[in-house]
Amino acid sequence: MKSWITAAAVIAAGMAATAGTAAAQSGEASRGQRVFNTQCRACHTLEKDGASTAGPNLHGVFGRKAGSGGGYDSSDAMKKSGIVWDDTTMAEYNRDPKGKVPGTKMLFNGVKNAGQLADLVAYLKEATK
Repeated sequence: MKSWITAAAVIAAGMAATAGTAAAQSGEASRGQRVFNTQCRACHTLEKDGASTAGPNLHGVFGRKAGSGGGYDSSDAMKKSGIVWDDTTMAEYNRDPKGKVPGTKMLFNGVKNAGQLADLVAYLKEATK
């Protein structure tokens, strides 16, 4: 009986920890907009048919193959990366662009704060539809 109680307690603790991690990683778009405006807007636009400036326009980026957005000459490294943008790849890349895609043209060093990163991804997911 004690082993069942112990097993149940371990499972419950694991579920609670997983739920906490998922909630922390879900992000809040309104906070992510501030992250985007301070760290990304200088190089990226979000609106449909927006300009590609120092970086590509990000409209419709989720589900798109990296380096395939029109109007921007992406690096060969980005084109050959095999990345298809989703929540995970967007977070990994924006945490450490040069580590995720060595040879990328992106000069940004990344968003190191996990909460800000989750917020940024949540914002981008909404704002680039």
